[in-house]
Amino acid sequence: MSSIDNKVVWITGASSGIGESLSYAFAKRKCKLVLTARRTDELERVKKGCNLPDEHILVLPMDIAEHATAETNARIIMDRFGKIDVLVNNAGLSHWSKIKDMSFDVLQRIIQVNFLGAAALTKAVLPHFLEIKKGQVVVISSILGKIVTPKQAAYNASKHALHGFFDTLRAEYAGEGLKVLLVCPGFVNTNVAINSLDRDGKPIGRNNKMIETGLSPDYVAEKIIAAIEANKEEILLAGAKEKLGVYLKRFAPLLYSKFIAGNRVV
Repeated sequence: MSSIDNKVVWITGASSGIGESLSYAFAKRKCKLVLTARRTDELERVKKGCNLPDEHILVLPMDIAEHATAETNARIIMDRFGKIDVLVNNAGLSHWSKIKDMSFDVLQRIIQVNFLGAAALTKAVLPHFLEIKKGQVVVISSILGKIVTPKQAAYNASKHALHGFFDTLRAEYAGEGLKVLLVCPGFVNTNVAINSLDRDGKPIGRNNKMIETGLSPDYVAEKIIAAIEANKEEILLAGAKEKLGVYLKRFAPLLYSKFIAGNRVV
């Protein structure tokens, strides 16, 4: 995909953070946008900020964890715009608790949103992509799709699952025009920590300095668009300490285990 200009782009988790920044960045490129998240009022706020004609933007509220609605919502977009060029699987949820303390409901919720939600939407648009012999899937994973950090077992697992699923998707359909980009951010200044679930599934409601001093979501959005246009398959957007963790895990796994036992990479 040489240029993103004027494409039809479906963005999940569009009401805040990276998804909101991506909405504005795609809007500047005159894309037609579908904005999805649970909060209609926040989506309407983002829609206004995109400054696009009403006929070029659709607010489509949904809970990504309600997987049965994926095909219906894909059909709504097809009826509105006649096609989908880019699916951005951005919606996600984190948590903060050790495995022993974490309720099974929290584990299920994280997997349902982060992994199965992205898989369901992708399967809903995949027949269209294969029919027209082109399409771009963007997956906002995490550096934790490549390494781990304590107290985020369900989140780590969901991001690792994304890599396994979408690397396989790319391998199966690369010859049929489908492109897949995995985005692996480290710390990004969003509400991810505030919205993280505690051991019982309740929002923690507080930020942390690592997130507050993280990358700008606007910066991340521009890097993502550049990667799409450059036909990249994976990008790592992280600081030196986070990248060190990735390299240690790959080339010196025992040293990485000692490193992560005494440090919080994320």
